[in-house]
Amino acid sequence: MVEDTLMWLGHVPSVSLIPARFPANEYISGASKIPTVIYYDKAGRVQAVGAEAMQDGILETALDEGWVKSEWFKLLIRPKPGESDSNFADKIPPLPPGKTVIQVLADFLQYLQACAEAYIKGTHANGRELWDSVSSEIDYVISHPNGWEGYQQSQIRKAVILAQLIPDTDQGHSRMLFVTEGEASLHFTIDNGLPAGVIEAGEGIIVVDAGGGTIDISAYSKKAQSGNANDIFEEIAIPQCHFFGSVFVSIHARLFLDSYLEESEYHDELDSIVHCFDKSTKIRFNNDQQPQYIRFGGNKDNDPPYNIRFGQLRLSGTDVAKFFEPSVTCIIKSVLIMVANTRKPIKHVVLVGGFSASDWLVSKVNQALSPKGLNIIHPENYVNKAVSDGAVSFYLDQRVKTRIAKVAYGPMYSIIYDKKNPEHRQRESTMITPRNGTKIIPGRFSPILPKNTQVSEEQRFSFKLSRQIDTKGSLKADATVWCYGGQDLDPRWKDVDKDNYRKLCTVEADTSFLRHRKPRKNKNGTSGEYWDFDFTFVLWFSATELRAQLAWKENGVEKQGPAKIVYEPNDV
Repeated sequence: MVEDTLMWLGHVPSVSLIPARFPANEYISGASKIPTVIYYDKAGRVQAVGAEAMQDGILETALDEGWVKSEWFKLLIRPKPGESDSNFADKIPPLPPGKTVIQVLADFLQYLQACAEAYIKGTHANGRELWDSVSSEIDYVISHPNGWEGYQQSQIRKAVILAQLIPDTDQGHSRMLFVTEGEASLHFTIDNGLPAGVIEAGEGIIVVDAGGGTIDISAYSKKAQSGNANDIFEEIAIPQCHFFGSVFVSIHARLFLDSYLEESEYHDELDSIVHCFDKSTKIRFNNDQQPQYIRFGGNKDNDPPYNIRFGQLRLSGTDVAKFFEPSVTCIIKSVLIMVANTRKPIKHVVLVGGFSASDWLVSKVNQALSPKGLNIIHPENYVNKAVSDGAVSFYLDQRVKTRIAKVAYGPMYSIIYDKKNPEHRQRESTMITPRNGTKIIPGRFSPILPKNTQVSEEQRFSFKLSRQIDTKGSLKADATVWCYGGQDLDPRWKDVDKDNYRKLCTVEADTSFLRHRKPRKNKNGTSGEYWDFDFTFVLWFSATELRAQLAWKENGVEKQGPAKIVYEPNDV
C-alpha cells in the first residue's frame, strides 16, 4: 500500500491515502492494497504484479507462456519460527529460478513506486513538477513483523537500494525508517480504533495485527501526561510474532482439498479451486453450522461423489472452521499469556490487519476472550490498511518512547584464568594464550541489557574491550554481540544452555589512527608486533533499528567514531 503524506507549510501534516488506482484494481474489489504476487517470464522479466496477477485468464496465460509465479516471498527472509508456530514453512512457494528474495522484493517495491509516481503526476496540480521536486528527497517507512530483527532489516534495505528508491550512501540510508507492525498498528489504533477515554493513564492495551503472513501481538500502556501535546506510550511486554496469518488458512485448505479430491477428475484444478477459496469462501465464512461453497467452474462441471455440482464444491462448515483453528488458537493463547505477563492491567484488545476482516476470526476471538474480562475492539474502517496508515503516523509523531528487550544482549568475553575458580578449572581445556602471554578462558557472556528490560528511547548501553591488533593485519576493532533467549535470569557461560545463545551481529570500526602509536613486541613466542587498544562500543537498542558507535581515549580525552553493524543470518 502507498500513502501520500502532505506536509505543506502552515498545515498540520496528515496521512492521505492514495486511492485505488493500481492497475487492474477492480479484480481486488477496489481495495487500497494489492496482493504480494509477481509473474515472471522465462527470461526473468516481470510480466504482472499485484492486482494484475489476479485478472481473469492470467492463470491460463501464465501456463501457455511458461511464466513463473512468486508469492509470499517476504516470508522467505523471516527468522526461524518458534516451536509453537506453524510447521508449514516448507509450503511457502520457492523463488523463481535465478532470482533472490532481494531481487523479487526490489521488483515489487519498484512497482509500488511507479504506481505512486503515476498517481501523483496524474492527479496533483502541476503533478509532474511536484514529483520532480521531491523524488530525490522522499522518505520511506518500511514496516515489518514484530519478530524480524536487524538481519531482516538489512535484507530489506538491500532491496530498497536495488529498486533505486534510495542511493547506497549514508544520506540515502537516512531516508529509510523501520517500524514494527505492532507499533504501526498502535499508531493506527490511536488515530482510528479507540473510543475516547477507553484507555486511561497506567492501563494497558493489547494490539493484535492479524495479517497475511504473521500475527503480531503487542502490549502498550499510556503514560501520564507531562506537558506533551500527544499521548505517550510505553511497551509493557515482549512483543510476539507468530506465523499463523491468513496465508496459512489457505495452506490448510490446500492440504485438505489435495487429499479430498485425490481421486476426482477435478484434482488437476486444485490451484484454481484454492484461488477461488481465497477470493470468496475464506473471506465470507462466518458459520460452521452451514455448508460452504467454492465456485470455481461452470454449470457443466459436476462430480457428485466429491460434492461438485454446477461448478461449485461444497464443504462442511466444520471442515472450513478447522482451516482457521490454528490461527484462532494462536491469538487466544498469545493474548492470555501476554495479559498474565504484562506490567500493567489489560482491559482492551484491538484487532486490526487484513485477516481481522474475517467475521469468523473476530467472533471466535471475542467468544474466548470476553469471558476473561477483555473488551474486544474491532475498528470498522480500513483495518486492512492499519499498518500502512500507522507507519506514516509513526513517521509524523513517534508516540512509543520505551520498548522491551526480547532477549538478553551482550558480548562474549575472554577472562583471565584463575586456577582457584572452579568455573575456570572446569573449562581449562578451552584456555588460550594471546600475544601478551596472559592465559584466558573464552565464552563468558556478559549481558549489558537483560531480557525483559524496559529501555528508553535514547538509553545508551556500552561494553569495554581490549584488543591486541596486529600491525600487519586489518586495522579494525570488532566485537560480536550475542543474544540469550533462555529462561536463566543470570546467564554466564555460553556452554550452559548453549542452544539459547546466538550471534546477533558484529560491530566493526576503523582503527587506522593506531598507526601513530608505538607498537609492542609479541610475548607468546611468535614474531611480530601489535598495538594494545582499549575501547568501548556504545549501542542504542530502543530505536526501531540498532545503532552503534566506537569510543576510546586519546591522551585522557574521549574520542568517538562511527561503527558499522554486520548482521548474522538468524536461522532464516
